[in-house]
Amino acid sequence: PSKVLELWDQFDNLEKHTQWGIDILEKYIKFVKERTEIELSYDLSKVPTKKNSKEEGETSMFTIKNMSEKQRVLITSVFSPLQNFHDGRKAQQHIETCWKQLESSKRRFERDCKEADRAQQYFEKMDADINVTKADVEKARQQAQIRHQMAEDSKADYSSILQKFNHEQHEYYHTHIPNIFQKIQEMEERRIVRIGDSMKTYAEVDRQVIPIIGKCLDGIVKAAESIDQKNDSQLVIEAYKSGFEPPGDIEFEDYTQPMKRTVSDNSLSNSRGEGKPDLKFGGKSKGKLWPFIKKNKGATPEDFSNLPPEQRRKKLQQKVDELNKEIQKEMDQRDAITKMKDVYLKNPQMGDPASLDHKLAEVSQNIEKLRLETQKFEFAFYLHLPRNLKCPDTAFSGQNEGTISVVEGETLYVIEEDKGDGWTRIRRSEEEEGYVPTSYVEVYLDKNAKGAKTYI
Repeated sequence: PSKVLELWDQFDNLEKHTQWGIDILEKYIKFVKERTEIELSYDLSKVPTKKNSKEEGETSMFTIKNMSEKQRVLITSVFSPLQNFHDGRKAQQHIETCWKQLESSKRRFERDCKEADRAQQYFEKMDADINVTKADVEKARQQAQIRHQMAEDSKADYSSILQKFNHEQHEYYHTHIPNIFQKIQEMEERRIVRIGDSMKTYAEVDRQVIPIIGKCLDGIVKAAESIDQKNDSQLVIEAYKSGFEPPGDIEFEDYTQPMKRTVSDNSLSNSRGEGKPDLKFGGKSKGKLWPFIKKNKGATPEDFSNLPPEQRRKKLQQKVDELNKEIQKEMDQRDAITKMKDVYLKNPQMGDPASLDHKLAEVSQNIEKLRLETQKFEFAFYLHLPRNLKCPDTAFSGQNEGTISVVEGETLYVIEEDKGDGWTRIRRSEEEEGYVPTSYVEVYLDKNAKGAKTYI
């Protein structure tokens, strides 16, 4: 016989011990479930790009599926001991009920015997008294007989219930309890074995991951050894340069001498083209800002048109690249949800496939929205590319107010195209701008412009 039968009188302590084991099991199951869900979600979020990656993903999915199966087996092992203890409590309550019935019949038998004895003594006393009538004696005799009969009936009932209780008690301690305790012992041992198997599985999985971690560390070392500080510095320069030329010397403005200009001096009649009306912005000497003087910046426009040409081009390109990455991320998520839905279709116990339809629709809407946003910024990228102006043949001195000098082959930015008056407004640096005759220049769109340059 099993040694667990030695605990026949320790049902409560055995139940407490088993409940403690169940609590430990539930905590372990919770850990298994949460880790499985995290790893499954991460595995489905990866999009294999190579055959080996795909095979590794399938292997990982198979491993996670095995973990889920072990989790289901562990959950099943929780409820069997509970059912066994329920049966044990039921048998215990039954034997307690039988004991109460036995005690009740015993007390009734004892009470009836005492009542019969008192009735017999009363009858004998009445029968010995010569002053008592025969009627009273007969009445006492009948009452004594009734009490004796009740005592006999109680005795028979007590004997029957006692035999029944002894039988039930024998069955309880030699049949029911041994069977229940035996099942509890078997389930406890199976639970321990299954937890051990599950822990062994996790250890084997982690051991398989160790080489992958080693490869990651090798990649980190390789990346650290490939650092090129000179190239990194150049990347910073390329990322932040504005494309403008540094400001030139500020000319001295003499306010002590009155400004005397004749009509012929203010006209461009000696130049090619007609004169431009009074222009308030000058050439090199006016309007320049030092690079370290911060401007009062307001809200940044969505198309970054407030930035210098080079920075604007890079910001727009960066925005387009970011949107493309977000689109790719959403597409990866859509593929992952599709894979998860396929897993749910093949394994309904892991989840409801229909619950992912709403998420798929939401991701598709996000992709469409991001694509429209990308198209908008791509259009802005090409729209805001700087229009360059090249002076192909003839230099222009730009000595008059409002004009700017240019030399042959110089490339500048167009601020305002010719509106029919024969003049084009251009800019050389951040604040150095003015008008030149349109006939002196050639305007074109340069998609690869890197800022203002001068070609000699």
